[in-house]
Amino acid sequence: MRVHDIRFPTSRTLDGSDAMNPDPDYSAAYVELLTDDGLTGYGLTFTIGRGNDVCVAAIEAMRSYVVGQAVDTVDLGEFARRLTHDSQLRWLGPEKGVMHLAAAAVINAVWDLTARRAGLPLWRLLSAYTPDQTVDLIDWRYLTDALTPAAAVDLLTDRVAGRGQRAAEISVAGYPAYTTSAGWLGYDDAKVTRLAQEAVADGFDMIKLKVGADIEDDLRRFRAARSAVGSGVRIAVDANQRWDVPEAIDWMKRLAPLDPYWIEEPTSPDEVLGHAAIRTGLREAGPGGRPIRVATGEHVHNRVMFKQLLQADAIDVVQIDACRVGGVTENLAILLLAAAFGKPVCPHAGGVGLCELVQHFSFYDYVAVSGSLDGRHLEYVDHLHEHFVDPVVIRDGRYLAPERPGFSAQMRSDTLTRYAFPDGPEWRVQ
Repeated sequence: MRVHDIRFPTSRTLDGSDAMNPDPDYSAAYVELLTDDGLTGYGLTFTIGRGNDVCVAAIEAMRSYVVGQAVDTVDLGEFARRLTHDSQLRWLGPEKGVMHLAAAAVINAVWDLTARRAGLPLWRLLSAYTPDQTVDLIDWRYLTDALTPAAAVDLLTDRVAGRGQRAAEISVAGYPAYTTSAGWLGYDDAKVTRLAQEAVADGFDMIKLKVGADIEDDLRRFRAARSAVGSGVRIAVDANQRWDVPEAIDWMKRLAPLDPYWIEEPTSPDEVLGHAAIRTGLREAGPGGRPIRVATGEHVHNRVMFKQLLQADAIDVVQIDACRVGGVTENLAILLLAAAFGKPVCPHAGGVGLCELVQHFSFYDYVAVSGSLDGRHLEYVDHLHEHFVDPVVIRDGRYLAPERPGFSAQMRSDTLTRYAFPDGPEWRVQ
């Protein structure tokens, strides 16, 4: 196992800036798993700069669970449970925070290796699993009051008949995307306007703006974006956890005449009841009494918190992240929970590598779990894709299906040299 601290100086141009994270340096704790047969598995977990070294150290703490594993006989569900159930490492979470980010990088690398060995992109590999095989991968502890393994098998079985047709359709049509590239908080109004217009010209029917620092600035930027794209384009907004519950409701009511499609992360990601209160407060706040949807998930720690958000009917949109929870295996549980509660999944992407990874979940969700595109868009941010061997491809506002074997996680070798922290050339010049 090789582990790398890779960082990109995105704070220099304010790419990724929002109300809570004004100067991010998009970063990855990056893992390579080398095998005796010559194949390598690649995985990563995403951070925004300082602390990436802590994630690297946490990954190194899992080395004994990885090195020496027999690749031919690895049980993917059991492997993920061993990483997340180790009592001494689990104490540092449990199943949250840095240790869970680290587990995600390792688990994602093992899934990448598995898909490469199968000669399939991850989404096609997962889509070929039987319902029983899929359910056996999942850690069901703490979930069965909301969804039982038997009910999950039934849900997946109901989707089996159309899987081949849906896979064929989505591989041709692509998956609908929205873009956040126009809306970073550090961009001035002219840049927001220009990028919003370019996004619509590129085929996007939805964009997202960062909000939450100053209400008058938000109103001005939102008006500029709305004027640029017209009334037929959805504009979501994202506060990145900035507000208390009453403040979130009041702030969004001020923005409501501009028709925000959803409010993302309006308050602490741990605030299950707070999200429910905000959703109730905004149920008829939009133009014509329409609801302003509530979305969250990119900082939700684990499947148990997603379960509670769904049980409390606290959100309208589930936003999974490829690296925040325990990687592929735990995200399968969250996709099943969302489908059981009838909520659309619109994953968090952007960052470095998140678009590459999470696209596989959306394609898989459509083919094998939800069977629907209703209310679903996959986030896209046009940054740093050139550093990947198998970068995402967007055409006419849609993700094209990844078809190379693996999880699309492999970084280019020159990137690993140039952006290594702190000794890579990109950082030595500072």
